[in-house]
Amino acid sequence: MQIAERLKKIPPYLFMELRKKIAKAKADGVDVISLAIGDPVDPTPDSIIAELCRTAHDPENHRYPTDEEKGMFAFRQEVARWYEIRYGVKLDPATEVLGLIGSKEGCHHFVMARVNPGDVVLMTDPGYPAYRASILMGEGIPYNVPILPANDYLPEFDKIPADVCKKATALFLNYPNNPTGACATREFFVKLVAFAKANDIAVCYDNPYSEVLFDGQERLSFLSCPGAMDVGVELNSLSKPYNMTGWRIGMACGNPDLIAAISKVKENTDSGIFNAVQFAGIQALRNETANIEKMMAIYARRRTRVLTTLERIGIKFNPPKGTFYLWVPTPKGMSSLEFTNQLFEKTAVVVASGTAYGQYGEGFIRISLTVADSRLEEAMVRIEKAFGK
Repeated sequence: MQIAERLKKIPPYLFMELRKKIAKAKADGVDVISLAIGDPVDPTPDSIIAELCRTAHDPENHRYPTDEEKGMFAFRQEVARWYEIRYGVKLDPATEVLGLIGSKEGCHHFVMARVNPGDVVLMTDPGYPAYRASILMGEGIPYNVPILPANDYLPEFDKIPADVCKKATALFLNYPNNPTGACATREFFVKLVAFAKANDIAVCYDNPYSEVLFDGQERLSFLSCPGAMDVGVELNSLSKPYNMTGWRIGMACGNPDLIAAISKVKENTDSGIFNAVQFAGIQALRNETANIEKMMAIYARRRTRVLTTLERIGIKFNPPKGTFYLWVPTPKGMSSLEFTNQLFEKTAVVVASGTAYGQYGEGFIRISLTVADSRLEEAMVRIEKAFGK
């Protein structure tokens, strides 16, 4: 049976390959510790679970979701309220907010809503692999924009060739950044808006790590920048701040024309978010802000533990201040894949090779802090024993 040509252009999804590698080792009896995937192991707060259970018992919620593809209005109102409180951004819940089955689907729908076959779509290198897959499935042409340590992992728009800008219709950006942990600044947002306006480029600002910040880093929304609503949308999610990755609930906010276009894609793709999950989402946004602070204290403790171990084996660096990942330079003279393989072979600890995120990821690995304390401790003990000087 022949498959569609578009799928042949898409490389294997990083995390599926990692899961296969882990599963094989476990089947062979190896005690594998994975620090490769950003999936919080800490539980969803009880009040959110209780609200899901309560509303799931209501037969009215067993039907197609309210407002189907848009998300129930009460959920969109709560998103708008949350954005104003957390980021000082005012949104019209009727036209500038859309419920999503997680922000990942928003990336895909954004491409379908904005990009025509043959259009160039800008994305960072290193960058989240799913952006490339969405661009290719939408028959766009991905163009890698390097983000480098020397520029704090922010793209330099003036170095993108003029002929590329002329063909580009969209841009994916993600700060706090996966995989580097880098954070954007208000000054950068001003440059971003000016660049997008000058080149008629729609921005898809993917912001699911907006609450995962360290050392006094400012919490920011792209939409807080004057003019941002004219040029783009911001995607966000309840997955990271409320430990709800499996619940699949998020939001797109911003330019009403783009929101309407993404909504049109959704109405012809899915039937929306289960009402009970949306009610649980309202509970999270309205009443569980304390969980964010709780999780940040946990991640900060784990982050310190990993950094201490890395320093003990001779890897010392100044980590960026966002996400629950650490973007770690490899030992001198060792490639990303070599270090990844050595870690696995010597310690049965799995990390993500930097090259999985693009050619400029060479020389780095990504370590996730979303693992139980006891397993993280065991991983650090193994690493120090195997690589300690």
